[in-house]
Amino acid sequence: MQAKDEVHKEFRKLSKVKKHFSDECFKVFTVSSKEFLKPKSLQQEETEIPELQASLQDLNARHSETLNYVSGAHGILSLIQGARCRDVTDITNVCRDLDEKLSQELDKVRKPMQETYDAFEKCLNGGVENSKCLCEKHLKSVLKPSMKGGAFHRILKCLVQKGGTHKPKKGKQINLNMDLASCLTDSIDEEFKKTFPNAGNSGPFKGVISSFSLGTETMMREGKYKDVELQLIFLKTEEEKLKSKLTKSIRERKKTIYSSLTTTIEENMQECYRKAADIRGKDSLQKMRSTIETHVYESKNIMFQRAKYNMLGKLEELMEEILQEMRKTMQESIELSLKADDNSLPDVLEHFKVVKNYKTELEGSPNEEPSLTDVDAPGPAAAESMMCA
Repeated sequence: MQAKDEVHKEFRKLSKVKKHFSDECFKVFTVSSKEFLKPKSLQQEETEIPELQASLQDLNARHSETLNYVSGAHGILSLIQGARCRDVTDITNVCRDLDEKLSQELDKVRKPMQETYDAFEKCLNGGVENSKCLCEKHLKSVLKPSMKGGAFHRILKCLVQKGGTHKPKKGKQINLNMDLASCLTDSIDEEFKKTFPNAGNSGPFKGVISSFSLGTETMMREGKYKDVELQLIFLKTEEEKLKSKLTKSIRERKKTIYSSLTTTIEENMQECYRKAADIRGKDSLQKMRSTIETHVYESKNIMFQRAKYNMLGKLEELMEEILQEMRKTMQESIELSLKADDNSLPDVLEHFKVVKNYKTELEGSPNEEPSLTDVDAPGPAAAESMMCA
């Protein structure tokens, strides 16, 4: 704390800096990567590295938001300025080329996504068959564990009252729905990792979206449509915004797609859980078991197929939404930038130049926070350090 106070005192002496940054903007962290990496030394929070990571992540998020905002302004100003000085012949030709390119790019997006859908369907077909064969084993592991009947009676009662899940005071959570769906989820795990990787822009969804392009940069570089270059800049901006939006949508939807297998099983099992929860009196434990087992045996030919179809349906919805959003957004952007009425548009050339400079400056800034979990432990002399943000 003394070291932090000294740093703050020095900061307050910087009068020129203080004009632009308040004390709230200046944070000091006492960090020790050496202690942070030791498994049993300090609590990690005591090193303040988690706080530093959070601060850097926040800084990175704000930088991304600023870049997106400036990029949007840059695109709009390009559109306005370009619309004031366009050539009709160039517009006709570039619209034709862009429409053809859009159609080609959508085909490139559609094909790998359809191949992925087919791969998931094949995996799930095997998962359905395994689920039918192994559901008795999964039921037995949950309904007939090696414990006394009285103790398990209370656990099973809680399980059916809570819709198939229960966390005992001791031991791990019981989730019958997840156990019944395990053959389905196991069947798609590898394909799912390839399709929706947690990092990077690879895979048949994020990968094809990342590579999607109307080729506006090539057109500008070749100087083929010099008179509509500013409109092409606008289209490039809209293209990047679209990719960012779709990538976020995929990230949000992939969890729902994967969990739909267990969710469908859970929904199908609710009726027998309610029946089992109402059972009272003599032999109630055996009757609860029998109620659940009978329901699974009678519905297994439908239940697991339904889970498969629900997941494939959600995957198909995502595919269709991606294609529709790409087609709709880029067609509208082409219409807006190259075919819209340009009456009474202001001259925004000076504004355009200013925003362009800001955009170039932001794109050159670091856009990733350092990974503090990958730091090699320093020697004793460098173990402790101060970091200011």
